[in-house]
Amino acid sequence: MLTRRALLITASALLALSLAAPAIAQSDRPIPVVATFSILGDMVKRIGGESVAVTTLVGPDGDTHVYQPTPADARAVSEAQILVANGLQFEGWLDRLVDASDFRGVRVVTTKGINPIAFEEAGHDEHAKGDDHKGHDHDEHAKGDDHEGHHHHGAFDPHAWQSLRHATAYVDNITAALAKADPGSAGVFYRNREVYVAEIEALDSEIRGIVDRLPAGSRTIVTSHDAFQYFGREYGLEFVAPQGLSTESEASAKDVARLVRFIRERGIRAVFVENIGDPRLLKSIADETGAVVGGRLYPGALSAPDGPAATYLDMMRYNATTLAKALAPAS
Repeated sequence: MLTRRALLITASALLALSLAAPAIAQSDRPIPVVATFSILGDMVKRIGGESVAVTTLVGPDGDTHVYQPTPADARAVSEAQILVANGLQFEGWLDRLVDASDFRGVRVVTTKGINPIAFEEAGHDEHAKGDDHKGHDHDEHAKGDDHEGHHHHGAFDPHAWQSLRHATAYVDNITAALAKADPGSAGVFYRNREVYVAEIEALDSEIRGIVDRLPAGSRTIVTSHDAFQYFGREYGLEFVAPQGLSTESEASAKDVARLVRFIRERGIRAVFVENIGDPRLLKSIADETGAVVGGRLYPGALSAPDGPAATYLDMMRYNATTLAKALAPAS
């Protein structure tokens, strides 16, 4: 039989184990991650798998440009261990949300290390004027980009996910943050990264092949707002839009008239609407110029799960094939 002393020691050991159990279970819980919009949420899920619990603030078909955070968003951010954002002042509302939530976790800027395209107030130059800024973080934390509730972009085009080459930098930044937060799962995260990057590179080659088949005279594209300059730079396409970098921008009558003349002079046969914008202006321009609406593109938000752009890679492939189908010469 156990002595009284042995019973006391055994009871103490069991009590210690019972107190330790919740801590062990806590370490096995998925990392709470908040992603600012659907494309980043998809990337985090691909890398983190079951080791992350992702909350996406701006969901499928949502417009990050005009988004207004909710109290539920503030609670999600306050409970997050990692906050994944695009940066380059894309999320003009984010600093206010972080301040309101008292966020104490790690903020990951996915565009860190890329070469962004410079934006000048006189016009959005689609050429790579930002290359001399290589290695800069282009931190979106600069205050003052949100005036009276309106969102304004900063010095650089924030739509860098439209380059599959830049997508690898996004993935690397996310992977490094997850691995640091959960070193025990780092091997899984980096293996997921390897598979994902291979898919990104394969899709990049696929899209280059699709675009290469387009004749030189069919490579000018009219879209609702100016979100595809990175795509154009990568694949040798020219994108023109009546709106600026943000869907909040309003095209003036002068801008619309200039675009109508441009479409007629260049013989552009198709214009493209977007899932996050009002299509009426582009449809009106198409009617006036005789162009057709070539399809709906996904510039900055995924489709619903049952749609054609339910993941980031699906979105990029769908945009490329939609453009090519409308721009290909009639057989």
